Amino acid sequence: MTILAYDLGAGSGRAIVGRLTDHRIVTQEIHRFANEPVKVGPHLYWDILRLYHELQQGLVTAKQERMVPESIGIDSWAVDFGLIGRSGELLGNPYHYRDPHTTGVMEELIAELTAERIFEATGIQFLSFNTLYQLAALRREDSSLLKEAQRLLMIPDLLRYFMTGEMINEFTNATTTQLYNSRQQEWDRKLLSHIGIPSSWFGKPVQPGTSAGQLRSSLMDELGLPAIAVTAVAEHDTASAVVAVPALSDSFAYLSCGTWSLMGTEMSEPVIHEQALQLNFTNEGGAYGTYRLLKNIMGLWIFEEYKRECERNGHHASYGEWLSGVEQAPAFQSFIDPDDPIFLHAGDMAKRIADYCRRTNQPIPASRGAMARCIFESLVLKYRYVLELTEQLSGKAFDGLHMVGGGIQNRLLCQWTANAIARPVWAGPAEGSAIGNLAVQWIAQGAFRDIREARAVIRDSFPVDVYEPQDQEAWQQAYVGFCRYVEVPVQ
Repeated sequence: MTILAYDLGAGSGRAIVGRLTDHRIVTQEIHRFANEPVKVGPHLYWDILRLYHELQQGLVTAKQERMVPESIGIDSWAVDFGLIGRSGELLGNPYHYRDPHTTGVMEELIAELTAERIFEATGIQFLSFNTLYQLAALRREDSSLLKEAQRLLMIPDLLRYFMTGEMINEFTNATTTQLYNSRQQEWDRKLLSHIGIPSSWFGKPVQPGTSAGQLRSSLMDELGLPAIAVTAVAEHDTASAVVAVPALSDSFAYLSCGTWSLMGTEMSEPVIHEQALQLNFTNEGGAYGTYRLLKNIMGLWIFEEYKRECERNGHHASYGEWLSGVEQAPAFQSFIDPDDPIFLHAGDMAKRIADYCRRTNQPIPASRGAMARCIFESLVLKYRYVLELTEQLSGKAFDGLHMVGGGIQNRLLCQWTANAIARPVWAGPAEGSAIGNLAVQWIAQGAFRDIREARAVIRDSFPVDVYEPQDQEAWQQAYVGFCRYVEVPVQ
């Protein structure tokens, strides 16, 4: 049985074919492509039609390699969406979540509704780019798109619609919007009414593993393909990544590590109370009756953007050369809070880091290696802070941390994470989102009984690297300094 997972990250996308052989998963990447936003005038957009073209190219490659899949699933990042008009056509290009048009909107809505009211209904972390604030920003601007729109589809919903003609909202991505009422298990009509958005734009979200139709006949004819089933998987890429965590028990902590870092644990019910609100945690829908109690951390975005900035200025170095420079730089000289809003948008990260250090009376990193070391050290120390908060909120104690996602290819980051949290790190698999996407399709087809069996097979199919903590006294002192400079209490 051959199936296909499309996994779209904030910087790149990939088409990965999966097969089950002797109860082992074998994967093969057959197509990889860039996912670069496009700036037009003051706004930043996703190049959505290019992404659709790349999905088609994945099918073309599968056909050429004689690996035509029996089913397809798509996962991607959260919060962004497309609006569909009366004719069934996409209205405009979807905004990128880093577009500044939502500036100030979250604060306005909190003033109008209170944070308690919004969190009590949705249980979702307050991030300025959530779908709630993107829609409110369009309403504030009196956008012509809102006058013509009939349906709203999240990015994987939208791409799936292009492929099948079926407009279906999926649960895990729906919950990230901060418009879904997790207590009532439906879209929050009062929130929608407050921002002037019709509830008719939203279909009842389906659970991961639900059939979502098959390829359009026109697409089958164009590409010379048979009918291929399409499954609504856990379409938020983090939800898919959590499916792929090869945990031995139901109680585990995970870190999905890439452009964003998402740290948390699985829960049977959302954790919605005052402390979770004050700590700005989120309760996103997971697969198979779970919720993901987690916190978004800025992740490798800051380093990636700093690296791009250096390349624009003529400094071209391999990732290995960057890490060598990091290791040669002095340790624990300066710290930043990776989640400070100044690091959200694209731009001059070196200047922003220098400004942060100047504002907090710390030395400004004096070299590229020192700048990158400041980013990595601050990131892993923030991981420790969030991991300990996750234990407080969940009432669980974790022996170590499962890391999945492309970021685990940075072995220095994995080792430093173990050092910072003073516990083992189990790193793997790297293509966690794609593997979780495949697993949900196989569960839907009956190849696995349930998620426990799927995780057991994943554990047996992919290597997991173990990192034991080192240099504990130095990292403990560094953590105390980090907490002082980012103004959080030492846990």
